[in-house]
Amino acid sequence: MKFRIFAFLCIGFWGMIVSPSFVPAALAQTKPVELSYSIFFPAPHKNTILATEWAKEVEKRSNGMVKITVFPGGTLTPADKCYDGVEKGISDIGMSVLSYTMGKFPLSEVIDLPLGYKSAVAATRVINSYYKKFKPKELDGTQVMYFHAHGPGFLHTKEAVRKMEDLKGRKIRCTGMAAKVVAALGAVGADAGGAHRARVGLAVRAHAVAVLGHPGRTSFRRF
Repeated sequence: MKFRIFAFLCIGFWGMIVSPSFVPAALAQTKPVELSYSIFFPAPHKNTILATEWAKEVEKRSNGMVKITVFPGGTLTPADKCYDGVEKGISDIGMSVLSYTMGKFPLSEVIDLPLGYKSAVAATRVINSYYKKFKPKELDGTQVMYFHAHGPGFLHTKEAVRKMEDLKGRKIRCTGMAAKVVAALGAVGADAGGAHRARVGLAVRAHAVAVLGHPGRTSFRRF
């Protein structure tokens, strides 16, 4: 029996999916259904803690018939391979970021445009409303449960940036559509992957600036 569950983060938009027959089918089993949940956030991160609490709640409400093992820190599948991992059965549940796989979800990339989100709540409402209205076929390989987002991104630098001219020619770690915004500002986009790689990139000066939301800044050690 296959269950395809997914969680997404775009910009940061995260989300999650589950098979429509998940609960009835699981409860019909004589033996507990064991599922794996791949999440790229490290174990201490709040999203991982919430995922673990959710897994425990599912087990409780199913009277022990559904057991979910959470694999944090990308140990089962890295963030940019998480969606494929769910489709291929490497994991049953997954959480990842839309902007980590540019070109894979072309219609949904519209959400990554600089639309002026002022908060995580506003961005989360937009992505969920978009999905509810358009139901993009590019996500048909799994069943999306939800999306959620972080707020505006911030520039994190090793050296002071006080005016627009200071960005000219600098390498800025960014993902997704943000690379085009960075180019328009005269800088050079450098896709370093997840927030944990952004920290390493700054440390070894692979890039001079990183664009991160508040969750990314606080989750993978402070710079």
